[in-house]
Amino acid sequence: MAFMRSSSNASSGMGVADHCKHTFLELQRKKVHRYVIFKIDEKKKEVVVEKTGGPAESYDDFLAALPENDCRYAIYDFDFVTHENCQKSKIFFIAWSPSISRIRPKMLYATSKDRFRRELDGIHYEIQATDPSELDIEVLRDRAN
Repeated sequence: MAFMRSSSNASSGMGVADHCKHTFLELQRKKVHRYVIFKIDEKKKEVVVEKTGGPAESYDDFLAALPENDCRYAIYDFDFVTHENCQKSKIFFIAWSPSISRIRPKMLYATSKDRFRRELDGIHYEIQATDPSELDIEVLRDRAN
């Protein structure tokens, strides 16, 4: 199947499933998803889509979908209104690496991040978070404005 192909990452050995790029494009171009959460599948040695959130889902829904004690990558489509009263949207790449997660996943996600992020063209901002406070909605608001 075409969507199961992946491009390989020489430095960490992690590939990126084509489905990841396809799902990202659905979020970016068609606004089908509010967010996408990705995880590293160690058996397949690639990054895969773990969960998507519909356009009506809130930022709180997104935060609740992130595991408390394990690493993930995520994309969040942040809608906001500018000071000039214009409706805008910015795409955030989030590297979630909670301080309480195990060392191995932290290292795996850290070494695969840049390669994975490069596969997703059109990201506006990146946030690296180790604690839920670093993912407060105000952090996104500040970065987007």
